[in-house]
Amino acid sequence: MEIFDKAAALLEEAKNSEIKDANSLEQYRIKYLGSKNILKELFGEIRNIPKERKKEFGQLVNAIKQAAEDKYQTTSASFKSLQEEEEAAQLDLTRPGYNHTVGSRHPVRLVMEEMVEIFKRIGFVVEEDREIEDDWHNFSALNLPEDHPARDMQDTFYISLDPATVLRTHTSSVQVRVMGRQKPPIRILSPGKVFRNETISARSHCFFHQVEGLYIDKDVSFADLLQTLQFFASEFFGPDTKIKVRPSFFPFTEPSAEVDVSCFLCHGEGCNVCKHTGWVEILGCGIVDPKVLENSGIDPNEYSGFAFGVGVERIALMKYGVKDIRTLSENDVRFLDHFKSVVV
Repeated sequence: MEIFDKAAALLEEAKNSEIKDANSLEQYRIKYLGSKNILKELFGEIRNIPKERKKEFGQLVNAIKQAAEDKYQTTSASFKSLQEEEEAAQLDLTRPGYNHTVGSRHPVRLVMEEMVEIFKRIGFVVEEDREIEDDWHNFSALNLPEDHPARDMQDTFYISLDPATVLRTHTSSVQVRVMGRQKPPIRILSPGKVFRNETISARSHCFFHQVEGLYIDKDVSFADLLQTLQFFASEFFGPDTKIKVRPSFFPFTEPSAEVDVSCFLCHGEGCNVCKHTGWVEILGCGIVDPKVLENSGIDPNEYSGFAFGVGVERIALMKYGVKDIRTLSENDVRFLDHFKSVVV
């Protein structure tokens, strides 16, 4: 039959077509393997083939398709190999290499990770949670009921007109959630971003980062807190660093304290950073108020604990000699370039 002769001739053509370059290869692909390839016409002729020869004709057309695919793949690989050889021949191995600049983690992230790593070495586990928080976990459970004057200490961003939904003002809300679902002993760190409706200036911002710690177990004392903070200060600021504790007030701890470290820049001699006092304030801390434990379902007669909170930006400013906190969030490339590395 004439259609069989046409298919046989097409098979020979598919096998023996001369492909000289990439353009003729693409034309070959379009003709035999494209969406409108020549084989579709042959497949359409199957309905006109006598029943006893349909199988024979189908096998012949499939052979054409298979031959075309094999030739296309083989030729493509050959062209690719030839191109790679030509590119390799043009490569000048005597040319000097390029210096590639690479980025660095942000200084705030560097400080936060260093803090977390220190506390991990003494058993603290990182816990993170939501930044949009409800009133109970952000305030009330921490001994700050609606009419408590201590709420005025924290200017809050409220979500829309809902007074029960806020941007968290501290990562203590994470501690409340952990205490609500986990039985003591609890030894956690809650690093993260917090938000306060404050005027942005060189020394304050409407968002910043904290690393807060919480330890609850039987017979936890203020001495345990001081030992933990001395370990942190020695590891982070240097082995000769000393700490000084001053009485303070926080609604969720009693007693509460502010902690200073001996200035790690002037070593107590007096400089601009420590305002010539020889000491730098770094964190607030205290023994967890029994009411806070009770609000979280922990028996204050059986358990006690301590908590502390470090402002990360404050430490980053001192460590890297940055005078304006706004610099840390403005993404000025000239500033960020100081934290880049160069590799060859």
